[in-house]
Amino acid sequence: MSMQLRRLVEEQNTVWQRMQDIQAAAESESRDLSAEERQNWDQAEERLTVVSGDIERLNRMAQLGQIDRSQVVSTTGEPGGENRGDDAEEQARRYREAFGIYMRGGMDRLTPDQRNMMMDRQVDLRAMGAGIDTAGGFTVPDEFRNIMTETMKAFGGLLGMADIIPTATGADLKWPTNDDTGNEGEILGENQAAGEQDIALGGKTLKAHIFSSKQVKLSMALLQDTAFPLDSWVPKKLGERIGRRAARSFTTGTGIDQPEGLTVGGQVGKTGANGQTTSIIYDDLIDLEHSVDSAYRGNARYLMHDTSLKVIRKLKDTQGRPLWVPIPAPGFPATINGFEYSLDNSMPVPAAGAKTIAFGDFKAGYVIRQVQAVQTLRLVERYAEYLQVAFLGFARMDGGIQDSSAIRLYQHSAS
Repeated sequence: MSMQLRRLVEEQNTVWQRMQDIQAAAESESRDLSAEERQNWDQAEERLTVVSGDIERLNRMAQLGQIDRSQVVSTTGEPGGENRGDDAEEQARRYREAFGIYMRGGMDRLTPDQRNMMMDRQVDLRAMGAGIDTAGGFTVPDEFRNIMTETMKAFGGLLGMADIIPTATGADLKWPTNDDTGNEGEILGENQAAGEQDIALGGKTLKAHIFSSKQVKLSMALLQDTAFPLDSWVPKKLGERIGRRAARSFTTGTGIDQPEGLTVGGQVGKTGANGQTTSIIYDDLIDLEHSVDSAYRGNARYLMHDTSLKVIRKLKDTQGRPLWVPIPAPGFPATINGFEYSLDNSMPVPAAGAKTIAFGDFKAGYVIRQVQAVQTLRLVERYAEYLQVAFLGFARMDGGIQDSSAIRLYQHSAS
């Protein structure tokens, strides 16, 4: 843990204790907070939100930093490399080299052999689906793809927690869904035939919806600067953008021409009482936890928007202990009622009828299909007068509920 992160954790715990002391002083005298105490509380809570956000950002940076830089291979090539043979590893090395040259200088910088190699990996984006009118994307090398997909996980909410099914192509994938928690085996007597119990299997078709990064523009001068880490910066930026857009689809997608969002396909485990249009109470969270079968609670965690976490921070159990516990020590996670949680600002914020909190085993309950082939475009003529080059990334994914009993949602009352 870095010194900065350690310092923020210590400050988070100090600020949190200050808030508890303010509240405890008022409770010991059976009174409401004074104007001064309320002001001090609000100031402390505001600082706590800032510090917690900084901790989350540093943790994400650490996660991105763990992406193996050794995956990025120098694009300068090696003398005599083209004479090593045509095995799979050598072909991959040669394509990495050609792709790196293409990224910095375009097709004109490639040798005839490299240009032919790139054209063999060209993907007609128009064949992916309706509404795409641009051809000429290139399949990226494995190292580029790995950096991009790991970055997508860091920013993609459920993409870092769900069951990921990688596929080589974007063909429709039939995927079974089931809820078998109500079934059990049996004890057999001697010479007794085994009974039958069919699994109630459902099914869904996982497609390959196209997610775009939008255009990322860079100056030609920067591309010509060999000190600029183009081979890692570009896939991280493309992955960050696609990850954020995918996160929103995996939480609130309609399931029509886009993934089935968790809050759309998931089942409600607890609905707040009338009047709880933006509030949550302790009993609601207990009911939500126990609405998930105990077989899944061992791997369960919470998922919510940061605004919902702010509401939960104020809750206490029946013994007066806060449900939210900050990071107790470096290396340990903050918890809600003993369960870890993840923040995803693609989740709905507290509002009338909104499904704002998910609880359960997300790997068992939600599946994401991810096509391994990732494409990128290099657009140069469009911004030539600005001396800029744009990069555009594409990834194909789909997602939906696969085990409806593994995850439950909290829904605020409608009025």
